[in-house]
Amino acid sequence: MQTTADVVIVGGGIMGMSTAYHLATRGCTNVILLEMREMFGMGSTGQNAGGFRLQFATAVNIELSKLSVAMMERFREEMDQELGINRCGYLFLLDNETDLEQFRANVSRQNALGVPSRVVRVEDIAALAPEVDLTGIIGGTWCARDGLVDPSGLLQGYVSAASRLGASLVTQATVTALDVAGGRVRRVVTNRGTIDTPTVVIAAGAWSAQICAMAGVNVPIQPIRRQIAVTTAIAGLRANFPFVIDFGRALYFHREGDGILTGMSNRNEAPAFNTGVDEAWRLHHLENAVKRLPLLSDAGIKAEWAGLYEMTPDHQPILGRLPQVDGLFVCAGFSGHGLMHGPASGLLMAEEVLDGAARTIDISSLGWDRFETGNPAGEYNVV
Repeated sequence: MQTTADVVIVGGGIMGMSTAYHLATRGCTNVILLEMREMFGMGSTGQNAGGFRLQFATAVNIELSKLSVAMMERFREEMDQELGINRCGYLFLLDNETDLEQFRANVSRQNALGVPSRVVRVEDIAALAPEVDLTGIIGGTWCARDGLVDPSGLLQGYVSAASRLGASLVTQATVTALDVAGGRVRRVVTNRGTIDTPTVVIAAGAWSAQICAMAGVNVPIQPIRRQIAVTTAIAGLRANFPFVIDFGRALYFHREGDGILTGMSNRNEAPAFNTGVDEAWRLHHLENAVKRLPLLSDAGIKAEWAGLYEMTPDHQPILGRLPQVDGLFVCAGFSGHGLMHGPASGLLMAEEVLDGAARTIDISSLGWDRFETGNPAGEYNVV
């Protein structure tokens, strides 16, 4: 492994790879990306539900989605990599007036920023998703431009392109220390040797707080388990079945092959790195899933797994330089929205490193210092 680099990136998921690629396109190719596992994308990138949406509550998250979706749309031409995109739409189901009022405000903000979302009535929901039991639902929101993307294709496109442009991508490289001297990062220590560098980008997902702590920086990111199940084939399942989110229950469904992928977030889950399937929560999840989507009652479970959200107190990412240590940057804490914001975030991190600040989108509200000066309004549309 090289012993010097202009930039070291910690983490080989979508954030790290997108950052490596966008640095390389700007001519910064003396980059080493370190992934602790034997393959790239084995963390949250490879374990998520594959959704992308423009329906967010904060302007900065809406802009991140708009930029990322545009980058996905031109991915094949830019990256020479096929990328499966299914514009099935996202349908939020709401069961109380408080959420409905908030989502009305969200839609107004989305529309003002060019997103064609809309508030829908119960009869509209029944037409969009006739398979869903709407007991207790009083309204919702819909955006036909939301949908699904292939996580593997997205990651592999960046892996291939970053490597082709000259970035060094290293697996089975665990960071054990960050050396800081004179208020500046100087060296990254790994199980495979040391790398002298003036710049480190931490994009290690749920492990980012532990890496930042090596430099003496406290970053409020916690790992929270979330689990997913995929059913066996369901006869007659519509090809255009939407991505349905029962917001009040943090329950969701979308078509996956000939079956349904479903998940339900346990809002009382304690922070931990546990990725085993919680059997008690599994039963609770499936009971609720069948009630909301009765066609699941005759389906079996083909696959099930758990992964980690990287949660921050306001459910928004931390992007940009860490003021405590010169040359130290973070790109993490996406709170379940990382895959869909990965393309944009890598571009913005390259601008932070090379230009001193992001230019394409104003991400000043996502800086670490917001936790010192008082949190802005957090993201409401979190599942």
